[in-house]
Amino acid sequence: MPGAIYAEGLVKTFGDVKALDGVDLEVPEGTVLGLLGPNGAGKTTTVRCLTTLLRPDSGKAVVAGIDVLKQPDAVRRSIGLSGQFAAVDEYLTGRENLQMVGQLYQMRARAAKVRADELLEQFNLADAADRTAKTYSGGMRRRLDLAAALVVSPPVMFMDEPTTGLDPRNRQQLWEVIKQLVSGGTTLLLTTQYLEEADHLAHDIAVVDHGRVIAQGTSDQLKARTGGERVEVVVHEREHIAAASALLDKYSLRGLGKGDTTVEDHMRKITTPVSGGAKLLAEIIRELDADGIEIDDIGLRRPTLDDVFLSLTGHVAEAGDGDAADPDGTQKTKEQSSGGNRPGKEAVK
Repeated sequence: MPGAIYAEGLVKTFGDVKALDGVDLEVPEGTVLGLLGPNGAGKTTTVRCLTTLLRPDSGKAVVAGIDVLKQPDAVRRSIGLSGQFAAVDEYLTGRENLQMVGQLYQMRARAAKVRADELLEQFNLADAADRTAKTYSGGMRRRLDLAAALVVSPPVMFMDEPTTGLDPRNRQQLWEVIKQLVSGGTTLLLTTQYLEEADHLAHDIAVVDHGRVIAQGTSDQLKARTGGERVEVVVHEREHIAAASALLDKYSLRGLGKGDTTVEDHMRKITTPVSGGAKLLAEIIRELDADGIEIDDIGLRRPTLDDVFLSLTGHVAEAGDGDAADPDGTQKTKEQSSGGNRPGKEAVK
């Protein structure tokens, strides 16, 4: 049986641009997959295909055990979607927004009210429940949007860059909500450009570039692909750079294709990939001391997801800017980016 979210060979083109070029994904039930990539990589297009907002040109997709292409209505009833922009009615109160969503899902009025009150408490919005959404801060709107996506407690959630534009405090709050959600058994596919976010939340990470999944694994597995640990040394005197570099080069892991010892002259810093952990670090310190090379700093650093991303794609990850252009060159509107977490008429027939 495939996972709660399964995709095989998804292809989607916009004119001459191939937005998806054979995407394969599998997300086990009750886990988080972080879909990581820059603007235009194909993350949002993947989400739209999996949530029935776009029909792929070819490939297979199954969500919550339902074939996305054959039973789109049933898929919509089984998922929640929270996008880059909060899809809330700013002229309704927080409570009214949630009750409206419940009634669109054909919940009885009383049940919709009870569920709205539960979610307002869960998302720390109870004090603002009777204020219109236009008076909410950006973080509050985002939490209200996520609450609306959870009115019917869907087994599968899609979050398309949900923390883009949030300040660190609101981002941390939303991370806590996401962790609570997953601990309750929800399966989540999370697209993000924030490497720290993927590292913090995802059980598995898939790196997407130019419409293809170019790597997938746990955070530790992906980091291991960059060559493991690195020793960084900052020498006290500039004239010691050459000697320290030659010393470190003896410990460098060769043949990895990642480059050996590198030198940043302006910072008096030498970096080399190594294997051996703290024991090796102690050995290097002793040898530096024996050679009379005074240092200002030395450390053993594990690669970050930034290193992974740069190694895999050849460029750094980009910060989200909100209205990113789709691969077909169009600007995403507020409704296109996040409207999919509300059922249309076809979803409640």
